[in-house]
Amino acid sequence: MTKRDYYEVLGVSKTASQDEIKKAYRKMAIKYHPDKNPDNPEAEEMFKEAAEAYEVLSNQEKRQRYDQFGHQGVSGNGGFGGGGMNMDDIFSQFGDIFGGGGFESFFGGGGGRGGRRAKKGTNLRVKLKLTLKEVANGVEKKIKVKRHVLADGVTFKTCSTCQGSGQIKKVVNTMLGQMVSASTCPSCGGNGQIVDKKPANADAKGLVIKEEIIPINIPGGVADGMQLSMSGKGNETPGGIPGDLLIVIEEIEDEVLQRDGNNVVFNLYVSFIDAALGAQIEVPTIDGKVKIKLEPGTQSGKVLRLKGKGIKDLNGYAKGDQLIYVNVWTPTQLTREERTALENLRASQNFIPDPGKTEKNFFDKMKEFF
Repeated sequence: MTKRDYYEVLGVSKTASQDEIKKAYRKMAIKYHPDKNPDNPEAEEMFKEAAEAYEVLSNQEKRQRYDQFGHQGVSGNGGFGGGGMNMDDIFSQFGDIFGGGGFESFFGGGGGRGGRRAKKGTNLRVKLKLTLKEVANGVEKKIKVKRHVLADGVTFKTCSTCQGSGQIKKVVNTMLGQMVSASTCPSCGGNGQIVDKKPANADAKGLVIKEEIIPINIPGGVADGMQLSMSGKGNETPGGIPGDLLIVIEEIEDEVLQRDGNNVVFNLYVSFIDAALGAQIEVPTIDGKVKIKLEPGTQSGKVLRLKGKGIKDLNGYAKGDQLIYVNVWTPTQLTREERTALENLRASQNFIPDPGKTEKNFFDKMKEFF
């Protein structure tokens, strides 16, 4: 099913402020909250859809990537975050939209969900270097990460300090009446549980470091500095949900080809002879070498275009082009025979520049191109 535009989901414009986005999400969350719509899968999906939209648009960095690249800029293939949010994700990340009490206190107890929001483990961040070919067409990679996971055999018991709520509440009498303040439980760190039994190699939280090989599918068209995320592949935490694995794309500079958006640029240097007489010339592309025809009388500065030989569009199926900039190479050293031959041609009318009105100069070509 095609995803709806996040701005459309929340009913705001693309120029909406963070405050407007927050208010719109709060309104939708109230309307479609599962406790107000029991046994209504359609309302639950709307609730999840609104939470997903808010998760992206409320984050300035993610919103910028979404505006530039669309859904794939914030949710790629192979398990990347964005879609498919579960209810634990939503209640753990967005409860504070209603203030300190979260969704549960707003709806009077949360219909059995409990007063404590699930805690989320910390995120992991890795850099992934990609060649221009991998960036252009997409690639499947396997990366090695070390993450904290719950040890085998570890057991937990309810924290006696907070009675499993994860918070310590204090009632303070003031001139305005009683005020209730809540703080994270110092004994369990907000998890509501403490370790009962654990193996010797586990830390105080019952966690061990595990090395994993994680396969990831990188979509074609990603850019240098773009950050993708894999939900639930970060560090685990007792009584909560795992954090995310953040993959930062680092594009390796190609020695021959240059990227310009979805297009690829190649500077072709040809001899005066080839430019004058024409030639069949082999040029490199992302997918290998191809032969092009250089027409007789080709001028320096001419731009040739190879359709579809560029980079795949991140939001669609189209591909950019390869642009070949022709540069006529002037020799800097000549033999006596070469100099004599050229001197004999100096007076020829064919060798006197005569561009005429139909011949575009460099600036005209650039203006036309852009």
